[in-house]
Amino acid sequence: MSLRYALIGCGRISPNHIAAAIKNKLEIAALCDIVPENMKSKIHTHHLPPSTPQYTDYKELLEKEKPQLVAICTESGNHGQIALDCIDTGCHLIIEKPISLSLEEADEIIARAKEKNVKVCACHQNRFNKSIQKIREAVEQNRFGKLLHGTAHIRWNRGKDYYQQAPWRGTWEQDGGALMNQCIHNIDLLRWMMGDEIDEVYGITANLKHPFIEAEDLGLALIKFANGSYGMIEGTTNIYPTNLEETLYLFGESGTVKAGGKSVNRIEEWQFLDRKDNPEVVKRTFQEDPPNVYGYGHIPLYADVIEAIQNDRDPYITAEDGKRALELVLAIYKSSLVGKSVKLPMEKGSTLDFRGNL
Repeated sequence: MSLRYALIGCGRISPNHIAAAIKNKLEIAALCDIVPENMKSKIHTHHLPPSTPQYTDYKELLEKEKPQLVAICTESGNHGQIALDCIDTGCHLIIEKPISLSLEEADEIIARAKEKNVKVCACHQNRFNKSIQKIREAVEQNRFGKLLHGTAHIRWNRGKDYYQQAPWRGTWEQDGGALMNQCIHNIDLLRWMMGDEIDEVYGITANLKHPFIEAEDLGLALIKFANGSYGMIEGTTNIYPTNLEETLYLFGESGTVKAGGKSVNRIEEWQFLDRKDNPEVVKRTFQEDPPNVYGYGHIPLYADVIEAIQNDRDPYITAEDGKRALELVLAIYKSSLVGKSVKLPMEKGSTLDFRGNL
C-alpha cells in the first residue's frame, strides 16, 4: 500500500524530493509553501494532478491531509520546529540538511521520535552515491587497515545573485554559512568514514568576499578522531569563477582513495595493498554523472525510508547522523570564535550563538 506523502517547502531542492517520491510510487497528498506560485510551478513541472492540495500553513496540512511521510525542505532555521510538530502528529520524516540549527532541537527531535516510534531520516543523500557506497564497503571490510587521515574539500562559488534569491541564506538565524549550507554533506561523509567519534576540533572561519551575508564564506578545520586518525576540512564559496570540485580523500596504512566530481560521485583514486579489484574497473563501474551537485541519492534514500517504515527499522541515515554533522559544523564555528580547540561531544549549541561575531 502506498504511503500518503506531503512536501513542506517547494524551493530549490524540492524537485529532487518530488521526483524521488514519484519514482518510489508515493501518494502525493499535498504540497506546502508560503509562496503559492512555488507549489503551482512544481505541480506543472512534475505533471502532478492540478487538484493536488496546496497549503500555505503546514499545520493545516497536517490536520486535514494526515500524511504518513513528510519531507521538510524549508529554510534551515525552520526545520526543527516543523519536524517536532510533524512528529507530534505521528508523521515519519525526511529532513533536508541540516536537521536543525540547534543541538538542543536536534536532541528533542531524536527523543520525541523514539517516544512516538516515528522514523526520521536526515537527508544526507550523497551517502547513497555509488562511489560512496563502494568506499564505505572498503571501510567496513577494513581494507584501509588503520585509517590515518582523511580530507574533505568543497571548492564552490556562490555569488550575490544566489543570496538575493532567498534572503534567509547566509543568516545565522535561518542558515549559517558555507560550512552549514554548502559543505555539510561532505562533512557528514568525512565524519562517517573516519569513525564518527571525535575528540577535538580546531577551526577557523572568515567572510572574505560576501559582505552582504552574516556568516562565513570560508571554513578550515583540523579534527582529531577518537580512533587516533585525523581529518581536515576546507570549505569555501569563493572559488572563481564557478564551482571547481568537491573531493573526499581517505588515507590508511594499506589503502588510498579519492572521490571527486560534482558531488563526490566519481572514484578518482583506488589503491589497496590487497589488490582485490582492478582500480580502473572500479573507477568505471562506480561513477555517476549527475546534472547538478545534488546527485542521484534522493531516490535510493526515499526507497530506504519507505522500507524502514514498512519493516519498523531505523533508516540508513538517522536523525543521530544528522545531529553529528550539525555538531561538527557548530564545533568549527565555536573554535573559530573562542580561538582554541573545542572538545566533543558538545552538549549545546546553535548558529544563533555566533550572531554578530564574524
